[in-house]
Amino acid sequence: MYKDISKESKIMKEYTELAIKNNQLEKELYTKYNVKRGLRNADGTGVLVGLTEIGEVHAYIIEENEKVPVDGKLFYRGINITDFVNGFVSDQRFGFEECCYLLLFGQLPDSQQLKEFTELLGQNRKLPDEFTTDMILKTPSRDIMNKLSRSVLAMYSFDENPEDTSIENVLRQSIKLIAVFPTLAAYAYQALSHYFLNNSLYIHIPQANLSTAENILYMIRPDSKYTRSEAELLDLALVLHAEHGGGNNSTFTTHVVTSSGTDTYSAISAAIGSLKGPKHGGANIKVMEMMEDIEANIKDWEDEEEVAAYITKILRKEAYDGSGLIYGMGHAVYTLSDPRAVLLKQKAELLAAEKGMEKEYNLYKTIEKLAPGIFAKERNNGKVICANVDFYSGFVYKMLGIPQELYTAIFAIARIAGWCAHRIEELINGGRIIRPAYKSVAKKKEYCSLSER
Repeated sequence: MYKDISKESKIMKEYTELAIKNNQLEKELYTKYNVKRGLRNADGTGVLVGLTEIGEVHAYIIEENEKVPVDGKLFYRGINITDFVNGFVSDQRFGFEECCYLLLFGQLPDSQQLKEFTELLGQNRKLPDEFTTDMILKTPSRDIMNKLSRSVLAMYSFDENPEDTSIENVLRQSIKLIAVFPTLAAYAYQALSHYFLNNSLYIHIPQANLSTAENILYMIRPDSKYTRSEAELLDLALVLHAEHGGGNNSTFTTHVVTSSGTDTYSAISAAIGSLKGPKHGGANIKVMEMMEDIEANIKDWEDEEEVAAYITKILRKEAYDGSGLIYGMGHAVYTLSDPRAVLLKQKAELLAAEKGMEKEYNLYKTIEKLAPGIFAKERNNGKVICANVDFYSGFVYKMLGIPQELYTAIFAIARIAGWCAHRIEELINGGRIIRPAYKSVAKKKEYCSLSER
């Protein structure tokens, strides 16, 4: 742009001031025109813009036009997630592959169907050698989500029929994406670790006979070793992150982009971009950063009064990042409880005991216990909050030795199943391009010639 850096800096500041000045909208206009900001109603509920059979979130009931908080429930294809989890856990088997089948095809597989589907995923996990070299190793990125998005777009060039949006072809692409996402993320991390952190480079070939969770641990660890309990906990996390209804930001993005008629790789890349945001998939990293701050500033983790005092300071914007947010507490939909957090917490307790991290786990429990009451007292807005899935997922990944750079990517590895299911649902039922309205409130002006400005 400009060789003179100081001149460039000066003009960019001027541009910034101009952009801010001429893009300010009067807040009262949103009320005047009844604009549903964030596609949300005044009571915080989402604006109804579509129908789905894939996922359902239940967090409150309506009595006499009032929202009444209830314990949260999550359903995959009409099946309560708690029942689904208890099913594969009681059988002592991994559940993510079965979860993918359920989301894609709308019904539980029998043993033969599950075996065939799992084998199909295993056969599709490996990347072409030239893809690994050219798309990942030669162009490493400090951000794995950006690398994941680029890699998905690059897969278009390796697909003999990328533009075909028939259900059969999209299913083929979806199965390939579900299978290969762990490999893409693991290799992206290994490239980052090698080129930016000066660590040795490890490229482990994914194993067709291993589950998704096992392959992740196998590929990211230098020695490829892991315990059964570690893989089971990661598998549970994948199941719990796989789907959350059509209204979450990344899934809605999938619907919106799919409705334009574009290819699968473009739609999924857009969803990845959405998930990357700290208000969405990146939230568990914020939880971990907050917890590190809390652990550093509280002397006695078992002293509830000291813990409560520091949480209060965070809410008052007197501590941590000054945002006034307790990351991992509260959810756009859930009120009394997030079933995903409940299930993850139960399993995390067992691994914490195994890893000798009970003290840290108990601190999480204490914060979860105290935060809702402190929030109610400080905010006094009637909002009921609970721990969400992000509150415990970061801690789970920490116990598993998963680097923070991979946290959001793990979310993507899971949610690709839900994205693909919703893309198929949109292709079958959508028909029309999604195009909401924006009201123009710009004042009319006369054009002024250049010589008169």
